[in-house]
Amino acid sequence: MGNGIFGIGLSALNAAQQGLLVSGHNVANAATPGYTRQQIVQSSRGAQGSGSGFIGQGVQVDTVRRLYDRLLTGQVMQARTESAQLDAYFAQMQQIDNLLADPGGRLGLAPALQDFFGSLQDVATHPADVASRQSVLSSAEVLAQRFQSLNTRLDEIQAGVDAQIGNSVALINTLASRIGELNASISQAEGALGGQPANDLRDQRDELLMQLNQEIRAQVVEQDDGSYSVFIGTGQALVAGANAFRLAAVASAYDPRRIEIAYVTGGSDMPLKESGLDGGTLGGLLRFRSGELDAVRNGLGRVAIGLAESFNAQHRLGQDLQGNAGADFFNVSGPSVAASSRNTGNAVIAAGIAAHGDLTTSDYRLRYDGSAYTLTRLDNGTTQTFAAFPQVVDGVRLDLAGGAAAAGDEFLIRPTAPGAGGITVAIQDTRLIAAAAPIRTDAPSANTGTGRISAGSVDTPDPNLTAPVTLTFTSATTFDVSGTGTGNPTGLVFTAGGTISFNGWSVQISGAPAPGDTFTVGPNPGGTADNRNALLLGALQGSHTLAGGTASYQQAYGQVVSLAGSKTRELEVTSTAQAALLSQAYTLQQSGSGVNLDEEAANLMRYQQAYQAASKVIQTAGQMFDALLDITR
Repeated sequence: MGNGIFGIGLSALNAAQQGLLVSGHNVANAATPGYTRQQIVQSSRGAQGSGSGFIGQGVQVDTVRRLYDRLLTGQVMQARTESAQLDAYFAQMQQIDNLLADPGGRLGLAPALQDFFGSLQDVATHPADVASRQSVLSSAEVLAQRFQSLNTRLDEIQAGVDAQIGNSVALINTLASRIGELNASISQAEGALGGQPANDLRDQRDELLMQLNQEIRAQVVEQDDGSYSVFIGTGQALVAGANAFRLAAVASAYDPRRIEIAYVTGGSDMPLKESGLDGGTLGGLLRFRSGELDAVRNGLGRVAIGLAESFNAQHRLGQDLQGNAGADFFNVSGPSVAASSRNTGNAVIAAGIAAHGDLTTSDYRLRYDGSAYTLTRLDNGTTQTFAAFPQVVDGVRLDLAGGAAAAGDEFLIRPTAPGAGGITVAIQDTRLIAAAAPIRTDAPSANTGTGRISAGSVDTPDPNLTAPVTLTFTSATTFDVSGTGTGNPTGLVFTAGGTISFNGWSVQISGAPAPGDTFTVGPNPGGTADNRNALLLGALQGSHTLAGGTASYQQAYGQVVSLAGSKTRELEVTSTAQAALLSQAYTLQQSGSGVNLDEEAANLMRYQQAYQAASKVIQTAGQMFDALLDITR
């Protein structure tokens, strides 16, 4: 009986001692990140049969378990990866929003546009004034530099994003390697103890998974041996047992300055689609770069290209102070075409602006399958297929400049991305500003009718007006044309107020000309005080020349600013809401798995009392054994 009492007392003492150790361990790790509260699991030892029934043999501790809820932990991981993505996205969007919504006008484009067109109004008022003309050149330089500075700042933001992407990839690799090591340690430790859970090692692994989800969304599958298999993207294995696979931040196949993510397998780098890498800081950075950053750059580029192309077109229709036709006022970069470094063919694709008003803010990917080309618009995924060049798509003219494409070859076409960084002022001499129109009309005083001829306009840069053209009315409703380059047509029908056009120039004659009346259309050799083209240049400010004829320069720029502002506000709201969801999920998970110091204090007292009671059982057993020894003496 003494041995039985001793055994029961010792088992109770051991159980209480282990309870004290586990509770003390909980208290010690109350502030340890990722720690899960532990609890001893004990059961009654098998009873021993006797003539008077089954007598208990004490207690045994079966295991020490984690109070771990896989479902709640998974919810926390999911909430954390979403929150990290939104936070990273929002932080980057704030930079764009602050750049475009510059309240002081130091970096914004709108004040520079307003100043430039304001200076054109001064030239229209004083066409021969050198100071007014110099103001146009100065404000044009400021406008071009404003485009360039915005583009430079976007380059800096992209460089920062690429650096963060590289850091995130390095951290993901480190976490994956450590998870693989813990997989091996857990399998070894639990195998050595007959399957008893290595709780602290499992906590460390789960905390690393939390950190991994902070960087990228990871899917976890637990294997039979207790190890984790971790997958990212579209099913790429990051960890399998003790083996960890690597990601790499490599130069883009289309742009060496741009970083893309590759999966390292078999000693080679396999590029991953950015759309498949979501969640976490890395997902937020990638979504920002391929989304709003590229869209803002393209939007600014479209404004720059549209401004330069339309302004140049009108400027070429004018005449400068030296009597020469206007030249290009701005220089601007055209579309960029980058062939993939993995192409096997030698095709050279050329791209140019065919219609600036039809340009979008999207990039395009051109792929050759061996028989046809497929052009994909990257902002909405729409495609079109063609078998030969040239082609005009969304205002961009595409052509095969040389070589031949091989099946699988790809090209990235960015119509507007280089625009903002490549715009410059082409002229530096105030005399070269084409404020005048190269056409002059006249009606002799000898005319007897009431016909009046307009000042005229030109439709092409070279209207062929080296000598006057004469319109002679042969009746009240017909007239003949004679002069250089007209073909000298006769018997033309006259409509009052209708447009009369020949060889790149147009006039209107109103009223009622009499037979024999003549009107002349000729060059404008002394047009120093002429402001007609300056007025047309100034009118471009309010003309809907972009987005398919629906937006002016300011409106197109306003769309870019609105895009940045609305997206920033959207991310601010959603990131705040997601942070609240993360807090709720974490609180719920910690309510069951976290350490409650009040509860542990009560457990310590309970186990302390159990320990004292077990000691009393052992003391009683000892006294009984001593009494038996005294009887036998």
